[in-house]
Amino acid sequence: MVRVLRATEAELESALRSLRAGELVAFPTETVYGLGADAGNPAAVRRIFEVKGRPAHHPVIVHLSGIEQLHDWAREVPQSALRLAERFWPGPLTLVLPRAAKVSEVVTGGQDTVALRVPSHPMAQQLLAAFQGGIAAPSANRYGRLSPTRAEHVREELGAAVSVILDGGECQIGLESTIVAFQGRQARLLRPGAITAAQIRPVVGELEVGADEASPRVPGSTTVHYAPATPVILVPAGQIDSRAEAFSAGGRRVAVLAWRAPLASHSSVTWINAGQRAQQYGHGLYDHLRALDKSGCRWILVQDVPDAEAWAAIRDRLRRAAAAARPEEAT
Repeated sequence: MVRVLRATEAELESALRSLRAGELVAFPTETVYGLGADAGNPAAVRRIFEVKGRPAHHPVIVHLSGIEQLHDWAREVPQSALRLAERFWPGPLTLVLPRAAKVSEVVTGGQDTVALRVPSHPMAQQLLAAFQGGIAAPSANRYGRLSPTRAEHVREELGAAVSVILDGGECQIGLESTIVAFQGRQARLLRPGAITAAQIRPVVGELEVGADEASPRVPGSTTVHYAPATPVILVPAGQIDSRAEAFSAGGRRVAVLAWRAPLASHSSVTWINAGQRAQQYGHGLYDHLRALDKSGCRWILVQDVPDAEAWAAIRDRLRRAAAAARPEEAT
């Protein structure tokens, strides 16, 4: 069970001072840990990009304390977007809407849209309510790498670059938010997450899935993303044992992330059985990939996951993680 944690008064005051001084604060959400800066301070937001090594054209999500702040940051809010916010906020849903005049292009990656979300984690809610403003916060990790789901992941990767790290325990969901963009009245799902297309359609009616030429850039949409340093290779579900045996020939160390136990033991294979339930698998995905990344193996072989909507977010993250591997590494 996920612990419900709140920051102490001293921790909260330290985080607020840092934000108001233009410094960076890492904080937990129900999805992953965010690297936060005052969204109304372009210089502070630029610091996020510097620390992460994030391209300037890649937008960040502005986190809000509640739906009542929505019109402060978006100049147009279609009724279907408002219904989505009322249904799923606070929660793992990001809405992409036309930006209000006050929103800096540093936040939006130079676009005329802004990504907005109200997280449900009690510590994030506590921080946002006390700050009384928007906090721009992508995941608290180096750009393109595995998102952090524990405070120690942030400390390991970013260290002293972050003024304050609020430790809210392990993230409940463990995968980034669902992103829905609105182009006029048309809703378009641009990043799958815990809130699925099947949950969204009854609220908005027609829902397009996937980007088109007119779609805005959104976080996590690059071909290579969510990747450990060790090359990730996706393997058809029924071939995971034979491929593990082939890759480990000659004593080469190989890591495996699967949704079942191995059929036979392999002396040089590190195998993690992540389970057959999508929610459980997604919750532990980044933690498991981090562990395998540190195992000293040459490859991480990942058993392909089921082709069902419950696994859509997991499939998306795994395919982007595997896109970094060179074709010759799979032979």
